[in-house]
Amino acid sequence: MDAPLRLIASNPLDQLAKTVEALLVVASAPLTAQDLAEAAADDPERVEAALGLVGERYREGRSGIVLEHVAGGWAFRASREAAEACARLIEKPAQRNLSQAALETLAIVAYLGPCTRPDVTRIRGVAADSAVASLLERGLISEAGRDEEAGGAIRYRTTPLFERVFGLESLSELPRLDDLGAGVDEIRDRLHAVAEKRTA
Repeated sequence: MDAPLRLIASNPLDQLAKTVEALLVVASAPLTAQDLAEAAADDPERVEAALGLVGERYREGRSGIVLEHVAGGWAFRASREAAEACARLIEKPAQRNLSQAALETLAIVAYLGPCTRPDVTRIRGVAADSAVASLLERGLISEAGRDEEAGGAIRYRTTPLFERVFGLESLSELPRLDDLGAGVDEIRDRLHAVAEKRTA
């Protein structure tokens, strides 16, 4: 039996759960079951079972830390009961002092991304340089290549940090524009107009 197989055979599930727990604690971003399996040198199916044990230990109402599936992977977050205290201790840099312009720009990138700065400017009707720079600094958006049809303008998309901060499994969980009410008609029309131009 080679070394990895010996490790799997000799690693009880509860010990693997402790290893998975430690990996999630030190990780700076959500980890997939495959990521965890590779780091633990174990089988992905056993890691899934270990995640079940960790999830039971860290579930809402039982612990101040909760295991959740977010941004395509697994990560810990503060429980609802502890969230307010945690917010008083440390504000999340990604959420601190986001201006209205930054929030609008973030919404446009989330719904239309990858999109360029000129796209955002056309939708908002004002320059987007400052808002884009702010979102890049906070790690909520990142560069996603260039749009050759728009003179090589840089395109932007949201990041896994955006999904994690807003508690999304993926961008498909964003609310549909049609569900946001009549007040977004103008924004919706502008989004559609830019989307149509980009896909024409």
